[in-house]
Amino acid sequence: MRIFWTFRGRNEQQEEEDQQDSEEELPECSDRSEVCSKVDLYGAPWVERQCRCPGGRACPSSLHADDGHTIVDKTRQYKLCEPVKRLPICRYFKDITWTLAPGGGPANATVQRVHCRCRPGSVPYLVRRQPHISPEGNSGFIYAFACSPQSRLRCQHKEPCRLFTVRKRRSSQLEEVNASPLCQCPRGHRCPRRHTDPGSLPARSYSGILEIKTYSGYCVPSHHPEPVYTV
Repeated sequence: MRIFWTFRGRNEQQEEEDQQDSEEELPECSDRSEVCSKVDLYGAPWVERQCRCPGGRACPSSLHADDGHTIVDKTRQYKLCEPVKRLPICRYFKDITWTLAPGGGPANATVQRVHCRCRPGSVPYLVRRQPHISPEGNSGFIYAFACSPQSRLRCQHKEPCRLFTVRKRRSSQLEEVNASPLCQCPRGHRCPRRHTDPGSLPARSYSGILEIKTYSGYCVPSHHPEPVYTV
């Protein structure tokens, strides 16, 4: 695994040169479902290399999602070695769209595998956590995500409007945030965009290598000052 920061003004040649330098130390992807690279646009854009595509093929690394190898999850992009059109469409609530599992090794990297694609307009959510023992005898958990249609219902009183799943590894200060909308705020209110915004409160936490925390976002009055974000 290797992480580096990227910027929207970079050209394709610079991205390819960085990729050639960074992929030599990576393990080879075990199968076509494994994510070879992740792009995070939640804050300052950064790219995380996961594995090398077999056969000397390059893993897509740009910030563009229309390369035919990208699964988009709001502010994140998951790059695959194989075209994503080969993946089936997930059934709501039943099929597992992707899993996160401990990958082992000195960097404690995680392995993400995509099994099917969520339908346009749907959102992935954490559906279960399963204990896992690695071949080396290390204990951990496999996190599974399923797809849900995006709700158009109005939020009820004291009902959260958005669920944030924050994943942070002990070996890195970077956070991966998954924001899942649950309902629409009533007129005159808005839902927090980030887990650090006013109206977001800590919910559940899961300890381990992945250190997953969840936050619930609640509707706040629209006249409440909205944070200003810079990239």
